[in-house]
Amino acid sequence: MSERLLSPSICIAMLLLIFLVVPLGLHLQGGGYAYQLACLVLIFSLLSSSLHLVSGVAGLLHLGQAAFYGVGAYVAALAGVTFHVPFWLALPLAGLGSALVAFIVALPTMRLVSIYFAVATLAIGQLIFLVTTNWVDVTGGPNGVTLFSPMDLFGFEITSNTGIYYMVAVTVCLSVWAIYRLSYSYYGNALRALREDDQCAAAMGIDTVRLKTQVFTVAAFFAGIAGALWAYTTGYVSPNDFKFSDTILILAMVVVGGLGSLPGAIVGAFLLILLPEALRSLGDVRNLIVGVVMFLSILFLPKGLCGEVPAISLARGALGGAWKKADGQKVGWK
Repeated sequence: MSERLLSPSICIAMLLLIFLVVPLGLHLQGGGYAYQLACLVLIFSLLSSSLHLVSGVAGLLHLGQAAFYGVGAYVAALAGVTFHVPFWLALPLAGLGSALVAFIVALPTMRLVSIYFAVATLAIGQLIFLVTTNWVDVTGGPNGVTLFSPMDLFGFEITSNTGIYYMVAVTVCLSVWAIYRLSYSYYGNALRALREDDQCAAAMGIDTVRLKTQVFTVAAFFAGIAGALWAYTTGYVSPNDFKFSDTILILAMVVVGGLGSLPGAIVGAFLLILLPEALRSLGDVRNLIVGVVMFLSILFLPKGLCGEVPAISLARGALGGAWKKADGQKVGWK
C-alpha cells in the first residue's frame, strides 16, 4: 500500500468527507435518526480505536472496555444532572473518571498474562455492570439516568442535530489523532515489544508492568470520552447500554478491521455499525448475514481488512518526514 495515501490532499479529502459531505447528506435526508446513527458510528470508531491500543498494539486481551465506556457515560450524566456541570467540563471529567477506575483496577491485574488477564478484565467489567445496576441511589439502577442538559461550549448551547454532529466529530477526530500519534511512535513500538514477547522486552529494560498500566489507563480515558458523547447525544444512560455483548462487538471491530491497525479498527467500526442498519429491512436474517460476513472476513482475511503492516507503512509516510537530523538523514522509521 503506497505511503502516498496519507498525503496532505488525501487527509484534506477525509476531513471534507467528515465535516462537509456527511453533514450535508444528513441535512438533506432530514431525519433525526440518521444524525443519531452518524454519531453512533463516530462514537464506536473511538471505542474501537481505544481498544486498538490495548489489544491490537500491546496485545492484551481486554474484555472489559464497555465497562469503562459506561463509567464515562455515568460520570458525564451524573455530573450534568447532580452538579449541573457543563458539557465542555463533563467531557474531560468522564475521561478522567474512567482512567482513575482503570488505574485502580490495573494495580492488581497487570501482572497477569494471557487468558488470566482476559478473565480478570471480564470479571471487572461484570462487576462494574452489577454496580451500575444495583447502586440505585446513585446510578438509578435499571431505570438509568436521564440527562436533560444540552451540549454547550463555553456558554453557547448546541441543540441542533448538525451542531451535535459537529461536536461529536471534532471530539472523535482529535481523540483518534492522539491515539494515532501514540500507536505509531517509539511508545507504540515499546507496546508492540510487549505484545511480541514481554519477557524479552523486560530483559531489554522496559518496565512491562508500568507500560501495561499506562496503556490500560489511557485506553480507558478515551473510552470514557466516548461514554460522555453517548450520554449527551442520547440524553439517557442505563446499565443495558454497556453490557458484555458491547465489549465483544468492540473487540470484533478491532479483529475484523485488523489487529494492530488503527485504520482497520475504524473500518471495522463503520462496517459492524452500518451493515446491520443497511440490512434492517431483512429483519432477524440480518444478524445471520452479519455473522457470515464476519466469519468470512476472518477466514479469508486473517490479518483483517486493513492489516497492521500496511497501517505502519501509512504511518511512516505521515510521521517519517518529521523525524530528521540536521543533515537531513531520517531517524526513527527505517
